[in-house]
Amino acid sequence: MATLKVPVHVPSPSEDAEQLRKAFEEQAMTMNCFRYSLAGWGTNEQLIIDILAHRNAAQRNSIRKVYAEAYGEDLLKCLEKELTSDFERAVLLFTLDPAERDAHLANEATKKFTSSNWILMEIACSRSSHELLNVKKAYHARYKKSLEEDVAHHTTGEYRKLLVPLVSAFRYEGEEVNMTLAKSEAKILHDKISDKHYTDEEVIRIVSTRSKAQLNATLNHYNTSFGNAINKDLKADPSDEFLKLLRAVIKCLTTPEQYFEKVLRQAINKLGSDEWALTRVVTTRAEVDMVRIKEAYQRRNSIPLEQAIAKDTSGDYEKFLLALIGAGDA
Repeated sequence: MATLKVPVHVPSPSEDAEQLRKAFEEQAMTMNCFRYSLAGWGTNEQLIIDILAHRNAAQRNSIRKVYAEAYGEDLLKCLEKELTSDFERAVLLFTLDPAERDAHLANEATKKFTSSNWILMEIACSRSSHELLNVKKAYHARYKKSLEEDVAHHTTGEYRKLLVPLVSAFRYEGEEVNMTLAKSEAKILHDKISDKHYTDEEVIRIVSTRSKAQLNATLNHYNTSFGNAINKDLKADPSDEFLKLLRAVIKCLTTPEQYFEKVLRQAINKLGSDEWALTRVVTTRAEVDMVRIKEAYQRRNSIPLEQAIAKDTSGDYEKFLLALIGAGDA
């Protein structure tokens, strides 16, 4: 369930576009979004928050379209010019269409190392089949190549073996489950894991192609038949980075709220905090399942997520994140 709060009576896209224009140049006499932009001078950040943090994806897309038609400029470029730091990145990410946003995140991930594999996995495993397809279409349109080819090019070895099938998947979304299949594939997984064949093609096939309902049934059989949850058996070598990623794949596919709670917890508890991870999770999940993530965070940490974010952030960045997770009124 989403935490995004949209007002009962929403202004028209043209009214929102006009207000954003005024926010950029509240003290200016012209309507040129590139003037008076040093460090956001003349910009009404609260008005930007009041509008963009309280509009759904379709409404934000309409505002962008109307803004371009009315002023001949890209709203995102104006936001980029007027805002700074973590607040800028959060606003820009959230203003993007979800598929466009994920395509951007995936492209960034293919240019980095270490944590990049996790972002690619996150997109592949936490989105629905149709959402992932739209991400790949957006990626193709923007970067003139496929997401699959970039993932294959920028990963190697066991990571490529796992990530390419994950981003290529189009899983069945129904709730139907084959219990006989679940039992047989639970045994396959147990046998391969017992033999430490973590990258076996059967392991990859099961986690990258089965529907989430089917995979949940398989893992329930694994637990009851062999006495351990699969992720416990995958902790044979706690320092193995590939096993960490494989465990995250399974958690993200089966209990995404627990996966994202852990990402938020680590981002907030990290010395100096990890604003990038915090921004990514809040902006991508506010319209999806942030209610469940907040509940998971409260259970795990005995503190509301709102309180943790308020303690860890400040200024307009704090206000924007809190608005997205449903703190305060729309």
